[in-house]
Formats: sequence, C-alpha cells, structure tokens
Amino acid sequence: MKVLFFNYEYPPLGGGAANATAYILGEFAKIPDLEVDLVTSSIDEKYHLDNISEKIRVHRLPIGKNSSNLHFQSQKDLLVYSWKAYQFSKELIKANKYDLTHSFFSIPCGFLSMLLKRKYGLPYIVSLRGSDVPGYSERFGLAYYVFTPIIKYVWKKSDAVISNSIGLKELALKAKPDQEVGVIFNGIDIENFKPDASKKPADRFIITPGASRVTKRKGLDFLIKAVAQLLPKYPQIFLKVMGDGDEKENLTAMVAEMGLEKNIQLIGRVPREETTPYYQEASLFVLPSFNEGMSNAMLEALASGLPIVATDTGGTKELVTEGQNGLVIEMGDADDMAEKIEKVISNPELCAKMGQESRKVAETMSWGSVARQYFELYQKVSK
Repeated sequence: MKVLFFNYEYPPLGGGAANATAYILGEFAKIPDLEVDLVTSSIDEKYHLDNISEKIRVHRLPIGKNSSNLHFQSQKDLLVYSWKAYQFSKELIKANKYDLTHSFFSIPCGFLSMLLKRKYGLPYIVSLRGSDVPGYSERFGLAYYVFTPIIKYVWKKSDAVISNSIGLKELALKAKPDQEVGVIFNGIDIENFKPDASKKPADRFIITPGASRVTKRKGLDFLIKAVAQLLPKYPQIFLKVMGDGDEKENLTAMVAEMGLEKNIQLIGRVPREETTPYYQEASLFVLPSFNEGMSNAMLEALASGLPIVATDTGGTKELVTEGQNGLVIEMGDADDMAEKIEKVISNPELCAKMGQESRKVAETMSWGSVARQYFELYQKVSK
C-alpha cells in the first residue's frame, strides 16, 4: 500500500502535530506492506529528502522559513507550502501509484487532498489537530469566518475524518453536526519518556507545562500568577517553561516586572529529543491552556510519571481522573490554579501516588497502536 501524506510542519518545524507525525512515520517503518511519502516544509531555502526507512520518505520543500520562526507558520508560509506541495505532489503521483492521501489539518493540507481526489480520484483522510477546527482558537476568529465553509466541504468530500480527542470531535460536530468523525488518540513514547527519581532536586519543587508553543492560548500568564501567589509559602517552587512563540517576550517582561527571575525560567525551544530530562526533574505538570486537541506535552508528562493539573481542554477528560492522577482547574483562574497546585505540593504522598497513576495511564497507550489504527483505516478506505 502506498500513501501520500501531507503535513506542513515536521520537526524541528512546528509543535504537537509535527511530533505526532514523526512518531507515526517511525512506527510506519515497522509495517512491511506500507510505503509513505510525506510532503512537508523545509527550514531553509533547499529541498531535502530524508529517508526514515527504505519505504518511508520525508520531502522537505523550501517555503521561506528560517530558524527564528520555527514554531509559528504565517498565512504566507501556508500559501507558499500549499502551492509548492500541490505542484510537487503531482510529480510524485506520476511516479507512484498511491492508494490514498492522508492530511494532518483540514486546511491547507486537507484542501490539497481534496484537489488531488478531484484530479486523480484518490480517496483521502483528514486528521483534525486543533486549530483547523472552527471555534478552537479565538485568535483565528476572522479566519474561521472565512474558511469554515471550505473546511466543512473538505470534511464532506473526505473518506474519513479523524480527531485526536473526544473534545476536539465534539467541537467539530458543533461546526458540522452531520459529519462522521472517528477518534484515534495521540500516542506516548513510553520508552523515552519515563520517571527517574534521581533527577529530582531535593531543594526544589519544579513545575513544568511541558514542551510546546509559547502562545497566548497556552494560558502561561495565569500559571505565572499562580506561582507568584504560592512562592511566599513555598519558596522551593521553580517554574521552567520550554518552548518559543509570540508570547515569550511578553511573559519574560511579566516575570521581570514581578521580580520572579529566581523562580521562573523561560528556557526557549528545546529539541524534542532533549526534553526528557526536563520532565524527569519536575514534580508536577501544569497545563493552563485554553484549548488543545490532544496535548502531546500532557502525554509526555504522564509517561514521565507526573501528577497532572490541567484545564478541561482536549485530552483532559480522556487522560486525567480527578483525584487519582491529577486535578482539573478553571480556565483563566490563577486562584484556582494556585489552590490545586498547593494540594499537590503540600501532600507528598498524594503527589507520589498521582505520579504512579499517571504512568499507568501512559502504559496503556503507544505510538505503535496509533500507527496500526491508521494502517487499518488505510486498508478500509482503499477498499
């Protein structure tokens, strides 16, 4: 079976969807009867061909990116990618007899798949990742107004629409109630992300929001306020924020204004393969986000054996059981966040128990399972 795969972002470009694609392709390499070409974006001005295996190939097309904006893709980036990916994919289709196309994100990638179905009759699958679902982010309010009819049409013409969480599926159905939407959860790399008590410093209680984009949607300003509330009583708290994005400068200024530089560190972008120690040294994972599809950072925290304090966003219902492996907080409420963090930090036995339960949840999920579910879907759709 041959599959043409589209995702405009792929490590080191992008965030959770990029990482998910990398993990899935790594698992695809273990399936003998599957051949995949991923068409994605380059981080420089050159085309690159990366071979994950003999049958799993990554084509990186130059779209004008550079190292200063790896986490954020502008409208121009998406337009350039769309044009180049469409032209490049037509050449690939001439050389390969694909059974179907698979797109991460409804637009622009799903739209490309729809055009190729119209031109070549190739069935296609769309994987919903978050921002491509109308209503997911306030930042895209105007864009949703313009593109929602196109998104719904892309879904309608697809052969399968797949969400990565129940919450995201429910949001998609608000936009198009008659749409059939399946669910394939993100997986967890439980071999790489695992607990290591020896990494935890005795004199610090490190909190991590994991590795992700640093944007307004992530609610990190409320986490900083919550930490500021707790520091007089718990001076051992130390917040480390991994990631880069358009909100980092504002958060850095906020930390300086509040005089919290000794207890809060914005590290910047950390390559995916180097994030494990940051989870292992932490004692608590806090996700203050206003919206997620299925948070890869939360999955990595689970595998690392961390208690979870998180807003009720995509993935939380599936991954967090109140009082067992974590606590749910109100969005945009620093007071509630501080209260829930204190429940964990003031009770070491509860903290340890929740961490153990998180690891148990992680061990039921794997990227191998995700890849197998997609391969089975490919077989179903191609028939």
